[in-house]
Amino acid sequence: MTAHQTIEAQQTTLSGAEMVVRALVDQGVEVLFGYPGGAVLPIYDALFAEPRLQHVLVRHEQGATHAAEGYARSTGKPGVVLVTSGPGATNAVTGIVDALMDSIPLVVITGQVATHLIGTDAFQEADTIGITRPCTKHNYLVKDVADLPRILHEAFHIATSGRPGPVVIDIPKDVQFSKGLYQGPDQVRHAHNYQPRTKGDAGKIAEAAAMIAKARRPILYTGGGVINAGPDASRLLREFAELTGAPVTSTLMGLGAFPASDPKWLGMLGMHGSYESNNAMHDCDVMVCIGARFDDRVTGRLDAFAPGARKIHIDIDASSIGKNVRTDIGIVGDAGSVLADLVAVWKQRGYAIDKGALADWWQEIDAWRARKGFAYRPDSKLIKPQYAIQRLYELTKDRDTYITTEVGQHQMWAAQFYHFEEPNRWMTSGGLGTMGYGLPAAVGVQMAHPDSLVIDIGGDASVQMTMQEFSTAIQYGLPIKIFILNNEWMGMVRQWQQLLHGERYSHSYSDSLPDFVKLAEAYGGVGFRAETPDELDGKIEEMIAVKRPVIFDCRVTKQENCFPMIVSGKAHNEMTLADEVTEADMGSLVSEAGKRLV
Repeated sequence: MTAHQTIEAQQTTLSGAEMVVRALVDQGVEVLFGYPGGAVLPIYDALFAEPRLQHVLVRHEQGATHAAEGYARSTGKPGVVLVTSGPGATNAVTGIVDALMDSIPLVVITGQVATHLIGTDAFQEADTIGITRPCTKHNYLVKDVADLPRILHEAFHIATSGRPGPVVIDIPKDVQFSKGLYQGPDQVRHAHNYQPRTKGDAGKIAEAAAMIAKARRPILYTGGGVINAGPDASRLLREFAELTGAPVTSTLMGLGAFPASDPKWLGMLGMHGSYESNNAMHDCDVMVCIGARFDDRVTGRLDAFAPGARKIHIDIDASSIGKNVRTDIGIVGDAGSVLADLVAVWKQRGYAIDKGALADWWQEIDAWRARKGFAYRPDSKLIKPQYAIQRLYELTKDRDTYITTEVGQHQMWAAQFYHFEEPNRWMTSGGLGTMGYGLPAAVGVQMAHPDSLVIDIGGDASVQMTMQEFSTAIQYGLPIKIFILNNEWMGMVRQWQQLLHGERYSHSYSDSLPDFVKLAEAYGGVGFRAETPDELDGKIEEMIAVKRPVIFDCRVTKQENCFPMIVSGKAHNEMTLADEVTEADMGSLVSEAGKRLV
């Protein structure tokens, strides 16, 4: 848009609905996900005449939010959602909470009944602002069309700056019809002074560099904040790891920020993390946490978490520092900015970690690696879920591939056995653990990357939560691949029932599963099924070759447990490995775990 066109746009009188559409264009939005209803029909009418915006019609509003999350996480751009009032807004809440927990930038526009009807229990009225206040970064109820341009542009600023997150804009129907003066992003004056701190304190960064230089057993513990900070942050993480020689681990959300092929990579940390990463975390003497929040699935028992380590925590969100784990040095700032300063200080002062101590540390780590914590018992006749992920990885690793997942055992196996070299290639629900996330997320990813291979690794139970979004993929010609590890159980529920509830499998067996191949065909897609290891590679290659939406029913062993595993209440160096578990061991494990809270 030229300067003249910008000024002209800023002086145009528009309806509220037209303002919404114009603001999305001015914010650089290309795709939005939504579902129409009475309270947003004026906006949908305005969309009808705007060719620069592509609207994706989902089948459920939860699908819209997850699709927008997938779009956002694979591009680094904000995801945009448009839904109606009442059930439209409440159906979107799960995805909004998911985005808040995982720091995903979303702008969610909801319709609302006319302002004079608010509070009268009007048709499809809900207190959207009250409902979403605790699960958004910020939310707005627009009562005057004059405020709408500012609020729209402000929402994008809030959603994408600092720690990213979801922002809800609730727009009554009469405001959508009202006329007002539109203002562009550079013209509006924000009603707040929200300017999150991105530059870390120089003194603390220098102090941190000196502490790391004196370490004998350092570890870099990274999270989704590194990925949110953009590609430069991932590059700087790699540079700092090379400078220090320190091992690198990450949370579930941080996979891809550091290349899995690098010898310094230890794998994922936490409850189902690698043997070497958890033992290294327990025995380290200096931990550098970058863009992670010390969540419970990583820390395990807090009083036994890295007990001998001095801790440095770098995070854009000041409230995260010291919240769960006491830190020795807390640095508030953008991960990329702080890493750039840390690298600069390290080079300027000529720091280096003691080579002898570092060699001893790596010798210890290599001994843990040799334990092969992800090993499992192979089967020549039945497909093990771990083997299925390994073969999927080997056959897709050299392609332009994006992976989404549902939530459960398959999610953990995907994190263990599918390896990432780049950021923004791995989309999964971490903090909220939302079953049904992966299929609509794959729709969003494929919209953003139409020529890429997009695979949702799912479970037979989880994928059915939002299976209707396969119809969305059909409508828009999105060749997503739904790779289901079908063990006919809610796998992680079954595993915990075995360990914690005396093997009482209460309502965790799916005894009326659909024929997934026929289901794919009923929607207009393609279905595949593999039941033996010998046929798996060929079927996966067929799946990849098909340029249409696919459901792949991979029949895996039914009672496989996900190991390694840190039982609740245990420390990182007390992991249980698959090859350690006999029937007697399992009984002991069940007895001990049953005494603890999950």
